[in-house]
Amino acid sequence: MKKILAIFALIIVQSVQGQQAFDLNYYLPQNVAYDAAIPTPKSVIGHEIGEWHVTHDKLMFYMQTLAKASDRISIENRGTTFEGRPILLLTVTSPKNHQNLEGIRRAHLALSESEGSNANVNEMPIVVYQGFSIHGNEPSGANAGLAYAYYLAAAQGPEIEAMLDEMVILMDPCYNPDGLQRFAYWANTNKAKNLNPDGNDREYHEVWPGGRTNHYWFDMNRDWLPVQLPESRARIASFHKWLPNILTDHHEMGTNSTFFFQPGEPTRVHPLTPKINQELTAEIGTYHVDALNKIGSLYYSEERYDDYYYGKGSTFPDVNGSIGILFEQASSRGHIQESENGILTFPFTIRNQFTTALSTIAAAKNMRTKILNYQRTFYKNAKNEASKSKTKAIVFGDAKDEAKTWHLAEILNRHQIKFHELAKDVTLSGKSYKKGNSYVVPMNQKNHRLIKAMFEKRTRFTDSLFYDISAWTFPLAFNLDYTEVNSLANAGSEITAFEAPKGSIEKQSNYAYLFEWNEYYTPKALNKILNKGLRAKVAKSPFSVEGRTYDYGTIMIPVQNQKLNATELHRFLEQVAEESNIDMRTVGTGLAQGIDLGSNDFDPIRKREVAILVGSGVTSYDAGEIWHLFDQRYDMKITKIDTEYFNRTNLDRYTTLIIPNSFGGALNSNATKKIKEWVRDGGTVIGYRNAVEWFNRNDFMKLAFKKDTLVAKDIAFDQRSDFTGAQVTGGAIFEAKLDRSHPINYGYKNTRLPLFRNTNIYIKPDKNSYNNPIQYTNDPLLSGYISEENLSLIKNSVPFQVRRMGRGRVIAFTDNTNFRAFWYGTNKLLMNAIFFSQIM
Repeated sequence: MKKILAIFALIIVQSVQGQQAFDLNYYLPQNVAYDAAIPTPKSVIGHEIGEWHVTHDKLMFYMQTLAKASDRISIENRGTTFEGRPILLLTVTSPKNHQNLEGIRRAHLALSESEGSNANVNEMPIVVYQGFSIHGNEPSGANAGLAYAYYLAAAQGPEIEAMLDEMVILMDPCYNPDGLQRFAYWANTNKAKNLNPDGNDREYHEVWPGGRTNHYWFDMNRDWLPVQLPESRARIASFHKWLPNILTDHHEMGTNSTFFFQPGEPTRVHPLTPKINQELTAEIGTYHVDALNKIGSLYYSEERYDDYYYGKGSTFPDVNGSIGILFEQASSRGHIQESENGILTFPFTIRNQFTTALSTIAAAKNMRTKILNYQRTFYKNAKNEASKSKTKAIVFGDAKDEAKTWHLAEILNRHQIKFHELAKDVTLSGKSYKKGNSYVVPMNQKNHRLIKAMFEKRTRFTDSLFYDISAWTFPLAFNLDYTEVNSLANAGSEITAFEAPKGSIEKQSNYAYLFEWNEYYTPKALNKILNKGLRAKVAKSPFSVEGRTYDYGTIMIPVQNQKLNATELHRFLEQVAEESNIDMRTVGTGLAQGIDLGSNDFDPIRKREVAILVGSGVTSYDAGEIWHLFDQRYDMKITKIDTEYFNRTNLDRYTTLIIPNSFGGALNSNATKKIKEWVRDGGTVIGYRNAVEWFNRNDFMKLAFKKDTLVAKDIAFDQRSDFTGAQVTGGAIFEAKLDRSHPINYGYKNTRLPLFRNTNIYIKPDKNSYNNPIQYTNDPLLSGYISEENLSLIKNSVPFQVRRMGRGRVIAFTDNTNFRAFWYGTNKLLMNAIFFSQIM
């Protein structure tokens, strides 16, 4: 579809003094009768739509009220957010369909199965999933949902009744309840009686971290594929329960923009998305054109946004036989704001979202059989591809880490991908797979394309610009071994009862307990042990004792001279092993091959007290990922110290300070001096991404950087952004070699490690090889896009460095080891930097 612009724009100007009011009629279609028995939004929430920003509790209450009042709507609570807010879903269809809803759902799902090949789509309802405000400070969608739900419940006449007979609408009134609540509070508490459109007003400048994210500051619109967060898990369960034909995702963008709807950039579509998907997206777009033309709103399409990363709401459906639609509305960021297109009011932004919600279902009704047939064809073609593929299955696992393997299998399970246990221990392509720690994924199943999207490595692209990351290969993200095989010979029983691994401990010992550091949850276990006041030591060399071999980083808990007696200690460690999903072993002697258990090569580990810098100048995503890792995964306390009061904080109680990616002078000269003195006294400071360059500028550590010297030659003015954009490493995966004897690499069994990178910070290796325990290889690109210039820079560079400063340590990571909560494979690097910094 060619780029389309409406010729005329009707800019609704609200009085700066706030005297003009918008009522429900401003949003609703005219010449439609409405059922007086259905309560209006104002009658329930106490104000007109757009007069105030709706809080999530009011939004929830209105949806529940509608469901009680209308026989067209049912409602379910699919769980709760981290802050305890319900994750609601409305099902809207005709009363007749409600009586046979489960039958309709089963018949619809059959389209994706072989039995659906003969189904009569002429008699089948289309399924549309419409979701709003996945970014909490993009609230026009959720507020439009008030008017939209009212319309669906109250509109009368043969047109809507016929539409509801032919359609099941799954309405997600707010993808991100916690973020919406946070932003509504901000906008409402800063609203004046005399509305002020001046963009400098406090109303339009949220305090850190803003309402965009959820409780742990995650961008919820990047979690559709990893499914690590409760809100995502609820909506993904609903998606696979219904396999909707169309899914919409209502967003906002910069105030000076207009309105965007997909399709996006034609050259930035993932190759696994069928061409017809984009053709249908464009056809649906013609309905948005007609609707927006009628109200005089400016819009555009086929620019800026893309359909590449399958972890976004508008793209995830495309690899699942559905059609994802992104809407982006210029944001008033409050109630009224000046813009290049005139005074932009909150009600105007709401009306555009409401209008395109209606145009979506108009398209769905008129294109119903075409889109249902597309879904059937998508799965038929996927099965044909699978049957012809030389790869019949993928085996993945980690012989020493059951939990990490299980968590990848957990994601597959949430996406209803079938997998089998490994029939027996086996070696494939030089990699050892252990039964119980490995799984087999058959390729010949209906989610064939989704499996490919999750497991493939891709390094060739038609475009060098990406709106988001260019690689997310899951076994690399989890640092798991995996092998493509041409048969199912190693597949055991299909996994149907999927249970998390359980930890255990051997019989009571009067000498010592040991556990290797390889398992994912070992930091959780060690932290519990240290917090109990117990002594623990880490092995700096491998050893064998009582017929078993132990690797670098093995943790020993001696029985003698502990605060608990032998029986109490065993009982406590039994609880720790169970809660941390790890296995602990007992030994009755300290005599070993290699280092003995009393050797000085067993170093004592001290209790850790960790703080993290947050607040203005710190990237909230990066900080939130670390907070989530500590709080949700490892049950470790972490103190969040805001930049606003950092200079007034006494750091003496902390052993470790983490500085996430920072920008804009997050720390002044006084803070810099304070941290240096604290490190010299024995503290460990860990810096990520831009903090590495801050370390270098402020003499925490001296690093030599590789710099890009590329100059724009023969580049036209209108191509400058493409030129600079092509140099962005927005998110790709690279291979590094490890010195496994270095404490930063304890717990890693292989000498190669996949690392996620989204910066162009390249450190030259230290002249002493032992100071480069993690170093990119000479051929590092595993998956994703990087420019030729940056690829030459990353070769043999180092993503990690550590230096002494007095009695303390300065640790630098050029890249994020905790990316979006699903990069399990490098979480251990941060934990090693925390627990073992003093022996580095």
